[in-house]
Amino acid sequence: MTQAEIKLCSLLLQEHFGEIVEKIGVHLVRTGSQPLRVIAHDTGTSLDQVKKALCVLVQHNLVSYQVHKRGVVEYEAQCSRVLRMLRYPRYIYTTKTLYSDTGELIVEELLLNGKLTMSAVVKKVADRLTETMEDGKTMDYAEVSNTFVRLADTHFVQRCPSVPTTENSDPGPPPPAPTLVMNEKDMYLVPKLSLIGKGKRRRSSDEEAAGEPKAKRPKHTTDNKEPIPDDGIYWQANLDRFHQHFRDQAIVSAVANRMDQIFRSLPVGYNISKQVLDQYLTLLADDPLEFVGKSGDSGGGMYVINLHKALASLATATLESVVQERFGSRCARIFRLVLQKKHLEQKQVEDFAMIPAKEAKDMLYKMLSENFISLQEIPKTPDHAPSRTFYLYTVNILSAARMLLHRCYKSIANLIERRQFETKENKRLLEKSQRVEAIIASMQATGAEEAQLQEIEEMITAPERQQLETLKRNVNKLDASEIQVDETIFLLESYIECTMKRL
Repeated sequence: MTQAEIKLCSLLLQEHFGEIVEKIGVHLVRTGSQPLRVIAHDTGTSLDQVKKALCVLVQHNLVSYQVHKRGVVEYEAQCSRVLRMLRYPRYIYTTKTLYSDTGELIVEELLLNGKLTMSAVVKKVADRLTETMEDGKTMDYAEVSNTFVRLADTHFVQRCPSVPTTENSDPGPPPPAPTLVMNEKDMYLVPKLSLIGKGKRRRSSDEEAAGEPKAKRPKHTTDNKEPIPDDGIYWQANLDRFHQHFRDQAIVSAVANRMDQIFRSLPVGYNISKQVLDQYLTLLADDPLEFVGKSGDSGGGMYVINLHKALASLATATLESVVQERFGSRCARIFRLVLQKKHLEQKQVEDFAMIPAKEAKDMLYKMLSENFISLQEIPKTPDHAPSRTFYLYTVNILSAARMLLHRCYKSIANLIERRQFETKENKRLLEKSQRVEAIIASMQATGAEEAQLQEIEEMITAPERQQLETLKRNVNKLDASEIQVDETIFLLESYIECTMKRL
């Protein structure tokens, strides 16, 4: 794992879970698998704190454990899963667009808590939705349950591995750590629950003052505590399914952008005649990008999506875009030329690109020094004498994609650090703004007059308000940049993973 990835893991763990969890997590990222006492010794952290930190990391699937033959349990960080925390906002937003607010909150709760039972998720989401509704309206548990079932049916949420029942009934001494198993048939099987009820609002301070004392309330709830109907069946967000959705959408968008005018003339819906459909499929199959391939002619032939070529085209387009932004349009022309011709000598580059020799040489060396293109030596004689050697420029897309991915990780880390710096520099002003907003909200709830609210608002001066606006604008820009860089990371990771599977 590169230093850029380790630094990014550190920033993400600290931002989400605090310093102690970050310390333990980064230690495991650097060292690999280690037992509990070694982790405590090496990090100088108390055994109790290490246990709590590992509990958090295991709960969120950021650390896995393995029992060795001698009964020693070793913990290992899942680095790629830590980096997925960058994508949490995208997972949540995608669910919102597909399954509305209810689906959004279900996935948000699962990401925030790592693992939860379906009944706990339904109650939490119903309560949160009820809070946002008008007085007198509530969210029914059944409606949230239906959305949860839809998410499971489309595999956006899945069951967590569990302890087999035979292990629980074993009369012998318990193992050092439980062995978790998952039956693939049950991975998306939703338990039949009869969750009857509606979301509840949190009681305001006025209601608490008018109602029974706080000390008495817990007794009523604990005495009548009902057994959890789906106890032991935990659920988590299926990140691989989200990635499949992102990949499919990226390919669809690329094809739509390439054939925009053609797709606009398509009829709405799926009522397309066979003749028109054949024309469009032939058009896609004949496209040079080869996103769609055709095999055989029997029955009109079989059309397939060529995922590797599609991802390679997306990764190549990303590299071309970066070259253009970084070095200019003439460098981009040379880059595309070398991509197209596979191998070219410097003289050939000058001739084909129609760029003066000196400029072409400078541009080639710039891209070579930044690892966007590479130089391949082909000697005529065994002594590799420069005068008897061909020097060919080529683009190794896999190598260039890895280099760009590494830079993206560094960029994301810089963006996070900048956002944290901006927030820290304006910490006192942000706290003051939050206090004023809280006072105004409580006064509005009690029916305060407009003049009183205006007086409270004036506690923040005009320069402070301007400073807050600037801060908000800067943080929004940094957040948007993080999301954009992560989209590039996703495309490059998908291409690299797909290519490595083919090797």
